[in-house]
Amino acid sequence: MDDVKNRLMRCFSAAFPSLPNADIPRADAATLEAWDSVASVTLFAMIEEEFGIEMEVHDSAELMSFAKIVEYLHAREDLDASRNAPL
Repeated sequence: MDDVKNRLMRCFSAAFPSLPNADIPRADAATLEAWDSVASVTLFAMIEEEFGIEMEVHDSAELMSFAKIVEYLHAREDLDASRNAPL
């Protein structure tokens, strides 16, 4: 498992302590009863702190599963890497 997924799993574990680690990669707001608006705010705050990023409010509406958040974080990494590449 890559570093992004490992770090994100820690965020999910903290936000959803009763969710078994094996279930985290399949976590989705539509199927996880504990994932309500308060849990979303908590999770996104943890992600911002863990990854040192600021997430846009409009992004959070699309980021309602572990898989979608992984995609988002990888895209952010790629974008940051391209911005920091020498000209």
